[in-house]
Amino acid sequence: MIDGYTKLIAHIGYPTGSFKAPMIYNPWFEKRGINAVVVPMGCKADDYASFFRPLFRLSNIIGALVTMPHKVATMALLDEASVSAKVAGACNAVRLDPDGRLIGDMFDGEGFVRSVLRKGRALAPARVLVVGNGGVGSAIAASFAKAGVREIALYDAHAPSMTGLAERIRAHYPNLKVIVGSSDPAGFDIVVNATPLGMNAGDPLPMDVARISPNTLVGEVVMKQEITPFLAAVRQRDCEVQVGTDMLFEQIPAYLEFFGFSTTTADELRAVAKIHY
Repeated sequence: MIDGYTKLIAHIGYPTGSFKAPMIYNPWFEKRGINAVVVPMGCKADDYASFFRPLFRLSNIIGALVTMPHKVATMALLDEASVSAKVAGACNAVRLDPDGRLIGDMFDGEGFVRSVLRKGRALAPARVLVVGNGGVGSAIAASFAKAGVREIALYDAHAPSMTGLAERIRAHYPNLKVIVGSSDPAGFDIVVNATPLGMNAGDPLPMDVARISPNTLVGEVVMKQEITPFLAAVRQRDCEVQVGTDMLFEQIPAYLEFFGFSTTTADELRAVAKIHY
């Protein structure tokens, strides 16, 4: 407790957005007997800058979870940002330090990488392809760079997103091999689809599935359905797959550690969550 009050974590998103995080975090807090709560707060983009820092004047607030469309705007409102946030160009978690400074980090990619590790994949020798270099793709690439993979290849139909991400990775990880410009998945150990392609029946796929080796781990970021047409096609090649919800539940332990709570597992979170993906 802080000053006799329940510890507060704000979950900030767009007013008409979906606030599902409290239904995962709060049942876990209750199970563990932790006096903390995640509270959804809707904020329009035009009001965000004037709303954000005064929020941390509350005597019981310890941090915030930040969702779209505010992740990029948050970067300019921090006192300190992690390397992962700088590479991604966005922030989805903010902690209030005892000295009053706002410290930001990015955990979208951390969840993806932790899920890969739980599947027993070694990252040090891995060659990774990330197709789609927008918000979530940038975060995943940032976390793979942090984890020490051997090589990252980037592809996005919007070239500035791809080249900008490559420049940021090279600036912070000068010894990491970064290549751009091709979505060919041949020869990669881990392949990530961070685009909307391959989500619905009849959609074009984000890459040539026939070029993916059966030894490749293939991950998806879509959470509306577990097995997308893209993953179904990949399964036909006997590849190991990673569904979008794996990324979600694996990133929550990283958030909890960031805010100073004890850690947990994705399995425990799934067991107590009041919502099912």
